[in-house]
Amino acid sequence: MARKSSTQQSSFVERHSLWSASQHRAAAAVERAIKKHKLDLVRFSFADQHGALRGKTLMAADAARAIRAGVTMTTTLLAKDTSHRTVFPVFTAGGGLNVPEMEGAGDFVMVADPATFRVLPWAPNTGWVLCDIVFANGKPVPFSTRQLYRDALAKLAKAGFDFCAGLEVEFHLFKIENPRLATSEVAVWPPEPPDVSLTTQGFQYLTENRFDQVGPIMDVLRETVAGLGMPLRSQEVELGPSQYEFTFAPQPGLAAADTMVLFRSAMKQVARRHGHLVSFMCRPKFPNAFSSGWHLHQSLLDRKTGANAFVSNDKTEILSPLGRGYLAGLIANALASAAFGTPTVNGYKRYHGVNTMAPVQAIWARDNRGVMVRVMGQPGDTATHLENRVGEPLANPYLYMASQIHAGLDGVERKLVPGPSADAPYELAKEPLPKTLGDALDALAANECFRAAFGGPFVDYYVAIKRFEIARAEKDGQAQRSASDVTAWEHREYFDLA
Repeated sequence: MARKSSTQQSSFVERHSLWSASQHRAAAAVERAIKKHKLDLVRFSFADQHGALRGKTLMAADAARAIRAGVTMTTTLLAKDTSHRTVFPVFTAGGGLNVPEMEGAGDFVMVADPATFRVLPWAPNTGWVLCDIVFANGKPVPFSTRQLYRDALAKLAKAGFDFCAGLEVEFHLFKIENPRLATSEVAVWPPEPPDVSLTTQGFQYLTENRFDQVGPIMDVLRETVAGLGMPLRSQEVELGPSQYEFTFAPQPGLAAADTMVLFRSAMKQVARRHGHLVSFMCRPKFPNAFSSGWHLHQSLLDRKTGANAFVSNDKTEILSPLGRGYLAGLIANALASAAFGTPTVNGYKRYHGVNTMAPVQAIWARDNRGVMVRVMGQPGDTATHLENRVGEPLANPYLYMASQIHAGLDGVERKLVPGPSADAPYELAKEPLPKTLGDALDALAANECFRAAFGGPFVDYYVAIKRFEIARAEKDGQAQRSASDVTAWEHREYFDLA
């Protein structure tokens, strides 16, 4: 074995054995890429508890060292809700979370995952790398959602399977008319979002003319996604005014969640540089706005053979026995997992009404867009998979996907059965999905599967942050239990959320 240099031996990564052999090789490639592309800057980012990217931008010369040394950040970032308010009393013992390392707003360290390095196609001479987070003593941060997802993947691997996910993401794209940057317009927190106009009038679903009208900005977004190496499959004009959808080919493990995090951030940044605003808010407060969803396509692959483990060899069954158990687990834990798939007050405005192609009950069916889980495929079809239609575009992808794995494995381990296909989803009287975020959090707090999988402290932490968010909405005087009306509070909170 080759001897490590003294520099490598003294680095933070080396001292705490934080990289695999492949990551060490990738780090060397990153150093070469910084020189080859003559980069000036490198952004170091991590996904916070909401799935938003936060980080620091380093000069390229310092970035080469920081790849191995890490970049410090304040732990208060892990104590914030969607308005960037600090929820926990960080200057008390244990930082209000019974975690000594977070006391007094201490630091944690962003550790680059060099395999994620990109040269950003829209930012001149700028690189980007996604990071994991650990404390300065090398201990893992218990609230790192990327690590929680990695733990779920490890549990699945121990059972003999890999997770594979495809993304189908709806969002809104507007033209900015007034960015609201006057000093008088930032008197509230969060401030009023920009004034915008539509890019389409809507109500012409998947028509070629509507798509061509927005071709120039769609080309910019497509070229950005391609430049980042993401497996984009389609761009679509949706039914609602200014509503669109991007779909991505299936990716294994961490890659699928990493794609979603970077996709959201890239779309917002690039659109803004071109005078537009991309919003991943479920339902903006505009007349005739349609709700946006994030449909998560998923299957399990056998680690030994690479074969799709959901494929049925029984002509009378659409799913294998493993697939049926996994599906049953998604149904059994649906109310609690909604807190991860739909983590905003606004997202629950989507779960109301009939014949909306949005789920309202914890049910499944064969290729039926009115149910929570749509089973795609036929006996013997190697592309067989499940499509969970419950998510909203602002969901933290690491928590959303981890919750799917834990719920599915719960069904497999308990040998649950999913019941019959719900072919008339709006005519049944099955268990309804939560009507509000508060209802979903109540279900999560009491859910044994997720408490065992994520750990009770993380569940309590997550519930506390989201309940703080709800309390602010109620204090603002908004009728948060309205079945469909979007409030002014929701629009300020989520419309331009990162």
